[in-house]
Amino acid sequence: MNITVTHKLAKRLMEAEGEALSGQRLADEFNISRTAVWKHIKELEEEGYSIESIKKRGYILKNVPDTLEPTIIQPLLKTSKIGKVMEYVESCPSTQILAHKLAQEGTADGTVVLTEKQTEGRGRLARKWDSAPRKGIWMSVILRPDVVPQKAPQFTLVAAVAVVRAIEEVTALKPEIKWPNDILLNGKKCTGILTELQSDADGIQALIIGIGMNVNQVLEDFSPEVQDIAASLKMASGQEVNRQELVRSLLFHLEQYTNLYIEQGFGLLKVMWEGYSSTIGRSVRARMAKETLEGIAEGITDDGVLQLRTPDGKLHGIYSADIEMKN
Repeated sequence: MNITVTHKLAKRLMEAEGEALSGQRLADEFNISRTAVWKHIKELEEEGYSIESIKKRGYILKNVPDTLEPTIIQPLLKTSKIGKVMEYVESCPSTQILAHKLAQEGTADGTVVLTEKQTEGRGRLARKWDSAPRKGIWMSVILRPDVVPQKAPQFTLVAAVAVVRAIEEVTALKPEIKWPNDILLNGKKCTGILTELQSDADGIQALIIGIGMNVNQVLEDFSPEVQDIAASLKMASGQEVNRQELVRSLLFHLEQYTNLYIEQGFGLLKVMWEGYSSTIGRSVRARMAKETLEGIAEGITDDGVLQLRTPDGKLHGIYSADIEMKN
């Protein structure tokens, strides 16, 4: 994405965090005239930025437009790698599709794909995912970790911990994780995570983690068939949520926990994951391709496999299933 002088100026105003910046100071920093500064400020206002001009003090950024454009997300991003490269489109079939293409073309480790609207959003098992425009976070993150392909499924669990930490941090809500990839609020799904793999004989070439988060939807934004099971952060909190702040928090935690996992393994993250789990200790029904099992979910292994104990006392490892809570 081409960063213009106008958006570099926006970045500078964001970094000032409410401090007034004089037109002369900005002119000196950007090596342009004060008239040019004024013109760039007007351009930003036309884009939806709210900028106050105070005589003899300068410009103060009051609000930014509700968009996930990199020019707004990146200036306050606190990561060292994830999100340093961002691809943003107003609309696309799916960020996963776009991310796969970028990964094959060699895009950098940590590249993030963001959109305001998905026309063919999807979850696990090719299920359709409602992606209301400008109401949620529709995002894919491309990682290139030096791990064996068998470790790929654990990144879904790592991402789940990052998601709940970000939601807690920004909204003070208390989300739960339903194994393996759903984030729940009051028992209803607000976020789905889809991890896909590009690999060859040499190992993992790219991990593509898709995250779909319902943020500011109201009930009517969801199709009738999912209204009983879907939730948004706004519906749970009663307040509009800042999507930009949420993206920054999510990417920060994803980077922190990904690094922790690569450096120290899954042990500490497993404890964190189980602490947020709505599944562990519950009676569940696990529907798999060839059989359905019922029992108590006792925990997950270091590989992220769900441990299900059936009434006959046997412990089963569940690698992939639809989980239904029974109590």
